[in-house]
Amino acid sequence: MQLPINFEQGYHVKKYIAKHYFSIIALLLTVFNFIHSQKAYSQEAELPTRWTKAAMSADVPLDEYPRPQLRRNEWICLNGTWNYQGGKSVVSAYNPSKALPFSGSAVKIKVPYCPESVLSGIKRKQEVNMWYQRNFKLPVEWQGKQILLHFDAVDYNTTVFVNGKKAGNHSGGYDAFSFDVTSLLKKGDNSIVVAAYDPNEGRTPSGKNGPRGDYTFTSGIWQTVWMEPVSKYYIKDIRILPDLAGRRVKLEVNANSAARVSVSVLDGKKEIARVEGNTNNGFFIPIGNPKPWSPDMPFLYDLKITLKSTNGTTSDEVMSYFGMRDVALGKVGGVVRPLLNGKFVMQLGLLDQGYWPDGILTAPTDDALKSDMEFTKKAGYNLIRKHMKTEPQRFYYWADKLGLLVWQDMPAIWYPNEDTLKTRGAFRKELKEIIDSHYNSPCIVTWVPFNENWGAFDVKNITDWVKQYDPSRLVNGNSGFNNNPNYQKAYGDPKNGDFVDTHIYIGPYKASEPDSKRAASLGEFGGVGLFVRGHMWPVENNAYAYEPTKAALTDKYVFLLDQVEQLMRYRGLSAAIYTQTTDVEHEVNGLLTYDREVEKMDVGRIREVNQAVIQAGETLNREPNKSNKDLKSGGSHLPTNQ
Repeated sequence: MQLPINFEQGYHVKKYIAKHYFSIIALLLTVFNFIHSQKAYSQEAELPTRWTKAAMSADVPLDEYPRPQLRRNEWICLNGTWNYQGGKSVVSAYNPSKALPFSGSAVKIKVPYCPESVLSGIKRKQEVNMWYQRNFKLPVEWQGKQILLHFDAVDYNTTVFVNGKKAGNHSGGYDAFSFDVTSLLKKGDNSIVVAAYDPNEGRTPSGKNGPRGDYTFTSGIWQTVWMEPVSKYYIKDIRILPDLAGRRVKLEVNANSAARVSVSVLDGKKEIARVEGNTNNGFFIPIGNPKPWSPDMPFLYDLKITLKSTNGTTSDEVMSYFGMRDVALGKVGGVVRPLLNGKFVMQLGLLDQGYWPDGILTAPTDDALKSDMEFTKKAGYNLIRKHMKTEPQRFYYWADKLGLLVWQDMPAIWYPNEDTLKTRGAFRKELKEIIDSHYNSPCIVTWVPFNENWGAFDVKNITDWVKQYDPSRLVNGNSGFNNNPNYQKAYGDPKNGDFVDTHIYIGPYKASEPDSKRAASLGEFGGVGLFVRGHMWPVENNAYAYEPTKAALTDKYVFLLDQVEQLMRYRGLSAAIYTQTTDVEHEVNGLLTYDREVEKMDVGRIREVNQAVIQAGETLNREPNKSNKDLKSGGSHLPTNQ
């Protein structure tokens, strides 16, 4: 209904508008921005998963304790709704000297999902400059404690401000970092501002998430943000090295001061060992009749570590866990093979890229993260090759619990020959950080510094360095050395490390064979695709080969695995990794569709043939062995007199 307005009324309305023009415009912009910020959360996923809705509706997504191997009782999850400003036109987020101000009309983003994802609520293109802000209050019981602010992964250069003051900087997209923010806090409301700068131009470790990668670029915060209180003297980190043959475990407790620690080892609720030692020095804990960790029996011991102050009172207490397992090379029937707990186990697994249609680099929920591994176990595999990225600590926790071996790739740089001091230095720094971050996980049995010569440099020396830095695991220096990108000269086979590794598509014939010092691995093969309407990413899809039906694809897979068994028996093959766990964006060669809704093969038959190959490998342990005296071991054997 139209209300009548006479001339005099109309005059006064026009006069009012003229007088308050700018205020009205500002009000309209505020309303527009508010509506825009709220609409962000109503975006629809192009390819939702069964967890998308839960992730979108969660006030605090991914709220599980993020660091299972160093657990404290008190903590706060800071995931959830933050204020956000981002894009190439926003103030540079590269090492800023002061925090960007935020207004009440700022766009809302859901942390820890990257801004390019639908789960973030904003679904942007590559952002480059990202500014995040949120308020928080400390619990009353935290008064008088030191407060640590943790970021489990932010891509790439991060600067953090608390109440307008700089807390610190960090560079690296795949490793966790933290700041002691105690001196910056105040009573009542506190403000965190995070500046993340990510040019994503391939001169820092980025893997597939880079200019020569295959998938959607991502930026900024992509793993959990959280806080915890600690005492003035506290445990910073621990380092665990199992010695199965010596029936003991070596433990190093690193603290911010020299102190005594009391350590208790638990088998369930039963204490089986208790020792005392000093911080910042390794000491041994005897483990009588150790229960070995393996994919078939992934037994984990619990570890309780108590830090004592000078007067004998408890200053800090953390819980952890470990698995008693040994990884080495040895000869089985005269053939060099990887050994787990002294025996050859055929390593049969999936290339796992860890991408999601709704969260991209971040699984929508912890159940989603776990589901890929549960499927891998259900399908009869014993290994995951985590390809060109790392995962949150909870991924490795589930692999430890479920019993999955892990080959951990290092994400590649793409321009190793440009500004070599800077780019190669960034690679080496983050490689060390990744090894340190995941050193305690029994599931990780092999480090893979390079893949198919992508961004490769100084391959032989880096392979040796990794081997020396972590002699408790095997090293596959250049997986798929037979492949080469067209933008740089091939490094090829480094001829050191623990594996001779080729990639054969679709394979598996012409796979590498062992030499006198190294085992043979087929780091990638298969890649056979199947189109499943309604469950594909909306782009032109492809694979290395195709089958028309689920039955035909299953038959093809069984045939390929029969060939793998022949190579294992008669050509010395010890590891085979099929491409891949799920479809990934344009690639339709997964065992699962990208949304994890459709099993593209008959999983019962897949499990049957996978288990048959693994069991056939176990029979090789009964063959007579030749001398190991010339073999360079990769195990965690420690002198028995230490």
